[in-house]
Amino acid sequence: MKVNITGGELDTREIGEYIKYGQQKYKGRQIRQLDITVDGEFVDLKFYFKDTDFQRAYRSADYLVNNMEKLNDAKQTEFADKVRHSSQEI
Repeated sequence: MKVNITGGELDTREIGEYIKYGQQKYKGRQIRQLDITVDGEFVDLKFYFKDTDFQRAYRSADYLVNNMEKLNDAKQTEFADKVRHSSQEI
């Protein structure tokens, strides 16, 4: 992963914590780059991700996901109860 730091300096432990934060926040996505902008006691983080190959996309109640496990139990149940139409019926 490429890490760019502007506006100051950070030690490797702190950079590692920001990477860990991004990995926990964006589970299931691969981070390819992290830009860290230091502004005094504050930092701005910008994560860039590797492209995701969608094998299948699901649309359920205005959510577009590539994996149904990303939805909560209620949305998974709602999706399971929907009537599916084959592409040949169109």
